Amino acid sequence: MRDLEGYFKGLSDATRLRIMNLLLQGELCVCDIQRIVAGTQPTISRHLNYLKQSGLVVDRRDGLRVFYRVARENNSDLRILHQFLRKAFKGKRVLEDDLKELKEAMARGACAVPTAFRSHRPKLSDVTSSRAQVEARRESNI
Repeated sequence: MRDLEGYFKGLSDATRLRIMNLLLQGELCVCDIQRIVAGTQPTISRHLNYLKQSGLVVDRRDGLRVFYRVARENNSDLRILHQFLRKAFKGKRVLEDDLKELKEAMARGACAVPTAFRSHRPKLSDVTSSRAQVEARRESNI
C-alpha cells in the first residue's frame, strides 16, 4: 500500500506529470527535460528527486550529466500505472506539445535520444555530420 501512496504523491503535480510523460518515451538527460518543461535546473532536479523518492523514476550518472528513466515495472501496480498514464496522457494538448518538442529536440541533437524517437541506429557518419552542422550553425551566428 505504501508504494501506491508514494506513486500518487509523486504524480500530484502538473510539472511532475509532464516529466513522467517525457520519461515514458525513454531515458533523458536533466538538461533535455529542463529545456522542454522550461523550468530552472534546481526546480526540475527537485521534481525529479521527488519522482525518484516516490519510486517512479531511477537515475544514472554519466560524467557531469544525470539521466533519468521510469523505474522498471517489477510489480503489477507499476506496470498498470504506466499503462494508465500512457492512455491518460493521450489527447492532452500540453503533453502532446511536450512530446512534439522532444521529438524536434532529438532531431537537433539533444543529450539523449529515447528509443521511441530512433528511426535507426546512429552511425559514426551521423554523429560527425551532426557535429559539423552544429559547428556550421555556431559559425553563422558569430
